[in-house]
Amino acid sequence: MNESRIANRPVVMVDVSDKQSQHRMSRASGKIYMKPETIHAIHENQVEKGNPLAVAQVAGILAAKKVSELIPLCHQIPLSNVDIRFFPAENHILAECSCVSDAKTGVEMEALTAVNVALLTIWDMVKYLEKDKKGQYPHTRISDIIVIEKRKE
Repeated sequence: MNESRIANRPVVMVDVSDKQSQHRMSRASGKIYMKPETIHAIHENQVEKGNPLAVAQVAGILAAKKVSELIPLCHQIPLSNVDIRFFPAENHILAECSCVSDAKTGVEMEALTAVNVALLTIWDMVKYLEKDKKGQYPHTRISDIIVIEKRKE
C-alpha cells in the first residue's frame, strides 16, 4: 500500500449543513463480566465506593453529552434524552443506553460511548473486588458492545 497517499489524505468532518433535522433515537448495549461475588456485593450495596450502578448511570449520561469532545469528527448534537439501565445476571451486568435527539445526524455514537463509560465506571468502582492475588483481572471483561437499534423519523 502506498503510505504517502494515506498520509496525505485530508481529515474531514462530514458536511451535514444541507440535511434537515429529524427526530433520532439510538440504543446500544454492552456487558461487564465479573465474579458472582462482586455482583452480589453490588446488589447488597456493599461496594466501598458506593453504588456503582448509580455512579455509572451518571457517568454514562455525562459521556453521551461529551461525545463531540472525545471523538474528533463527531458532530455536536443536542440530546433531549439519555436513559441508561442495568440488568444484572449471575456473572455479568448488561448496560443499555438509549439516546434521543432532533438533529441532522444520528446518535449512535452517543449511545455507544455512554455504554462504554458506564461499564468502565462499574469496573473502576469494583476493581478491588475483582483483582486476584497477582493484581490481575482474570474474571473481568467488557464485551458485546453493539448498536441494538437506530431510528430516524
